[in-house]
Amino acid sequence: MRKGFTLVEIMIVVAIVALLSAIAIPNLLRARVTANESAAQATLRTISVAIETYAAANAGAYPDAESKLLPASLGGTADPPYLNKAYNGVTESGYKYAYPTLTTTNYTVTARPINCTTSGTKSFQITTGGVLSTDTTCTAAS
Repeated sequence: MRKGFTLVEIMIVVAIVALLSAIAIPNLLRARVTANESAAQATLRTISVAIETYAAANAGAYPDAESKLLPASLGGTADPPYLNKAYNGVTESGYKYAYPTLTTTNYTVTARPINCTTSGTKSFQITTGGVLSTDTTCTAAS
C-alpha cells in the first residue's frame, strides 16, 4: 500500500491556507497603517514640545529655523538641543514631515503619508500652542 497524500487532500490544505491568508493579510496591513498614523501624531507632538520649550527659554519667541532646535552635530545651534533628529523633509514610518510655517511668532508642522493606501489614510498638522488636527482627506506627500 502506498503512503502519501491524495490530490484532493492537498487541494483542501491549499484552499484552507489561502482562506486564512485572505483573512489575515488585510488585517495586518490595517494594523500597519494605524501604527504609522500613531507614530506620525507622536512625532508631531515631539516637535511641538521642542518648539514650545524653545519659546519658553527665549522670551516667547519661536525658532525661525529647525537648526535652532538641533545640536551642532546635526548642523544646529541649540545647546542643549531640543530635538535629536532633523525632521524637515524627512520620511519616517511612511510619513513625510515639513515645516510650512516656522517664524518667531507661530509655527505649523505637517505629516503627510507617502501613499494614501499603504502608509496612512490621514494627514496631520500641529500648529502654534500644540494644536493637533487631522485631515481625513488624504493628500500624499510629493
